[in-house]
Parts: sequence; C-alpha cells; structure tokens
Amino acid sequence: MDNKQIYKATLCFSIRRILWDILAFLILGGLAGAGFLIAEKTADKGLIGLLIGAVIGLIVLIILTRWVSYKYKAGQIAMMTKGITEGSLPEDVLGEGNRIVRSRFKTVALFFAATGVIKGIFSQVGRGISAAGRAIGGDSGGTVGDVVSSVIQVVIRYLCDCCLGWVFYRDNEKTARATCEGAVLFFRHGKTLAKNMGRVFGIGIATLAVIGGAFTGIFYLIVSRFPETFQRAFNALAEEGTKLPDWLNSPGALMIVTAAIGGVIIWALIHSVFIRPFVLVGVLRNYIQSGIDDIPTEESFKVLDGKSSKFKKLHEEAA
Repeated sequence: MDNKQIYKATLCFSIRRILWDILAFLILGGLAGAGFLIAEKTADKGLIGLLIGAVIGLIVLIILTRWVSYKYKAGQIAMMTKGITEGSLPEDVLGEGNRIVRSRFKTVALFFAATGVIKGIFSQVGRGISAAGRAIGGDSGGTVGDVVSSVIQVVIRYLCDCCLGWVFYRDNEKTARATCEGAVLFFRHGKTLAKNMGRVFGIGIATLAVIGGAFTGIFYLIVSRFPETFQRAFNALAEEGTKLPDWLNSPGALMIVTAAIGGVIIWALIHSVFIRPFVLVGVLRNYIQSGIDDIPTEESFKVLDGKSSKFKKLHEEAA
C-alpha cells in the first residue's frame, strides 16, 4: 500500500477524533459563555464567571481528549504501521485498530505511561541543545539554542508517534524494550528521517496561512456583531487592573485577537486531525523501514544511556 492508500483507509480514526474534539470545544465554549452570562446578571462580574466556566470547560476537554479520543489516535498509528509493514489492511480498520491498542496496552494508564516516557526521552535530549548553546555563546547562544529547541519540539511530536508505531510493530517484544529501540532509531538514522521535516514545516506554515487566515476572517465577522460585549469585557479588564500590551488598547483590538485565537484553534484542529496524519504516514514509513533494516541492539542502547536519564531508567526496566 502506498502512503495515500494508507491515509485514506485510516481516515475513519480522524473523523471520530474530530467529532470528539468538536464536542469538547463546544462544551468549553458553552460553559465559558454560561459562566459569563450567569455572573454578569447576578453579580455584574461577567469576567470572573467567564474564567470559572472556562476552567470547568477545560477540565471536561482534557477528560474527553485524553480518555476518549486517545484510542483513535493510537489506533490510527497502529493501523498505519500495519499497512506499512504488511502492505494491506483489514476491512474493519477501526475495530482492528482498537483491538491492537487494547492488546498492546491493557489499560489507558499503561498507554499514557508509555507515551509519557517516549516524550520524556526525546524532550530531555532536545532541551540539552538550549543548555549547550547557552554554555557556548552565553545569552545569545542560549537564544539560538531555544529557537532550535522549539523547532525540535515539533519534530519530537512526530518522533513520539513514530516511536509508538515501532512499539506496535515490535509486538513480540516488551513495551519497554520496543520503546528503547524506537528511541535509538532516530539517533542512529537521523539524517534519513530528517529529510521529511522540510515538508512537515512547509505544510504546517502553508495550512496555518490558508486555514487559520480564513477562519480568523470568519470569526471576526461573527464577533464584530457584538461590539457591546467586547466593550464590557475591555472595561472589565481595565477595572481589574489587568496590564494589557500596547497593541491591545481597544475593544476592536480585542475582537481581532479573539478572532485570531479562534482561527488558530480551528487550524490546529483541522491540521492535527486531517493534514498531520497524511504527513505522518511518510515519516513513519521511513522511520520503521530504518528499524527493519537495522534493528537496534543492546549495544546501541548505551548511546542514549548517557544522554537521557529517562532512557537509562527505561533501559534498566527492559533488561
């Protein structure tokens, strides 16, 4: 199967993820709005009510995204891996994906423990770049290191998914050992895997400009119909003594910022659910193929033992 075929076959996971995410954001917006209206009418403290409602909504959002939609993301990666390594997928892609996730990770807690370790290993090594830059070039070197580290964080998210794919592929190995192997793969074949990163950033910037820009305009047309609401919000911020940046000095500027935030949220949602998986298939194929051609050995684990304490701990558990 080529990348496009695998992407189309696993798109059902993306559809279900976006439905859950939309539901979560609707609940967040509804609770924030309800909090504002209730507090505004009962105590003339709309901003405080808005914040309380938003906090409650965020709790609900986290629960839904972590404990429900996680299985769709994991299932999608599992089936992408199956399509890449076996060249075919079953008719019931959704059911098979969920079955593989349940068989590899008996509980939700085990899944998040594994993904947490994966993120910790890559993030720990990535943060070392900032420290190295600061040690060599002082504050200016640290700034360069921070910029590079920020870019690496984007790469890390792809690496985490690829490492998770490797864990699914190596289903005959303990999860801890398969995770160690997946972490080593990047550092042994970095040049091969990095060739897709230009496409990652290029597509990300292009979709942000097109999708984010379009929805920012749509949201601005909506929020501009409620000037009194933004005037009250702006006045409430001023009365609370909130220090605002110079460019946020009017209700109109507050409308633009609100619309831009909405546009970025929608872009992030669409990009992560529909566009990112298409890019991931290509990156995942290179990642897994590099491992199949040269499966990491116990000797190769020593390379990362000295670079990441999290890896070293996981290595000890895998032994």
